[in-house]
Amino acid sequence: MLGCWLVDAGVATASPSSVYEQRAIHSPDGIGKYYMGREIAKFMGHTGAGWLERPSREAEEQPSTLINSLNLQADDVVADIGAGTGYISLQIAPLLTAGKVFAVDIQPEMLEILEFLKQEKNITNVEPILATSDNPHLPPDSVDLALMVDAYHEFEYPREVMQGIVNALKPGGRVVLVEYRGENPFIMIKRLHKMTQKQVREEMATVGLTWRETKNVLPQQHLMVFEKSNL
Repeated sequence: MLGCWLVDAGVATASPSSVYEQRAIHSPDGIGKYYMGREIAKFMGHTGAGWLERPSREAEEQPSTLINSLNLQADDVVADIGAGTGYISLQIAPLLTAGKVFAVDIQPEMLEILEFLKQEKNITNVEPILATSDNPHLPPDSVDLALMVDAYHEFEYPREVMQGIVNALKPGGRVVLVEYRGENPFIMIKRLHKMTQKQVREEMATVGLTWRETKNVLPQQHLMVFEKSNL
């Protein structure tokens, strides 16, 4: 981080070079770091891996509907950012008969679980990538689609990570964000783990991505599609 806001007894000082603000008083569900007015949520550690693989997930979130809505081509290269245990990566991979999945996560423990499940399912076209909090470590101009499922709101350095993702996208490449609807107070997810369409669109615009559509096909989540310029 290039600089930060400092908050002390209600008085803030700022470094003009920073896109982030740090507050001493904040939600217990967040890290006290704010980006474009939004507090960044605490991320789920690898001890919560069972939540990602829970049997009820299909009924609750309909990930199969999500995957069908991506309009994947057989030779696509997909980056699953915040892949966790590979729940989504390992369902996408068989559809990419001439393509592959980069399964990106910052927790080596998650990638170890993913590697085990990948071998158990005999899937060969998923490549785990250990990222850092400010860099997805993806090859430049290599990705047709970057997918983030309930992950973006937890990025400690969202601006830097998204810049890395944009750099990795091929011209015309897509970014798909799936986030619980922050506009709906009746969705029983903690506030910091939901996002509004308005907030997402503003944050994606800062890295040069263009909103194309929001698909209202999931029971509780936005499915928002953005695109990198062809130029």
